[in-house]
Amino acid sequence: MSRLRLSGISRSFGAIQALDGVSLELAPGEVMGLMGDNGAGKSTLVKIIAGNYRPSKGEIRIDDKPVEFHRPIDAQRAGIEIVHQNLALCDHLTAASNVFLGREPMKRFGPIRVIDYDTMRSTSAGLFARLKSETRPRDVVRRMSGGQRQAVAIARTLLSEARIVLLDEPTAAISVRQVAEVLDLIRNLRDHGISVILISHRMPDVFAVADTIAVLRRGNLVAAKRAADSSPEEVTGLITGAIEYA
Repeated sequence: MSRLRLSGISRSFGAIQALDGVSLELAPGEVMGLMGDNGAGKSTLVKIIAGNYRPSKGEIRIDDKPVEFHRPIDAQRAGIEIVHQNLALCDHLTAASNVFLGREPMKRFGPIRVIDYDTMRSTSAGLFARLKSETRPRDVVRRMSGGQRQAVAIARTLLSEARIVLLDEPTAAISVRQVAEVLDLIRNLRDHGISVILISHRMPDVFAVADTIAVLRRGNLVAAKRAADSSPEEVTGLITGAIEYA
């Protein structure tokens, strides 16, 4: 059974055809590397999956059930979470406060309701342990490494019990050591049965963790195959058009 199935997804913006009949399947616990040059349609496809855009044509299925997303909250309720490249974290808050941002648990003292920081810290600690991250709930985000920031953003998706996580360029502009941390986080999501779509321009990172690779060029899907059956050279050829299809 597919966790996510896209059938004939198209999207146009006036005269511009951003996507043209894209069909993909993502299995439970599978990591898919989504690759393509700027303007290939990656962002549009991800925004359709995340509920930001509606497809002009085509169907989306989650666990073999057809779904329609009119807004991002609809996708979130279906178990889809996205971690944007900028991470959308509040630098002056702690890791725990960022994980629970907008979903803070409350406790009562008579008529007074206050934020339950103890629950936030203990739950966040459990999420970081699950991710095998050294991030601590009381750490302030502005003092964190790039890898730790990714751990906070990914822990936030686990809090909502996501089944599909979309990662937008998670290893961009961070050190080699921090890249290794992020790749371990992705492997950990897979090990817990969470499906991942990894959008990246970094070929070594994609081949290090992806089970399958999908390549878009000018809005068309030109390859969707197991990573073990492809190579960085082939993907480069597909992205540039030196290779038509694979």
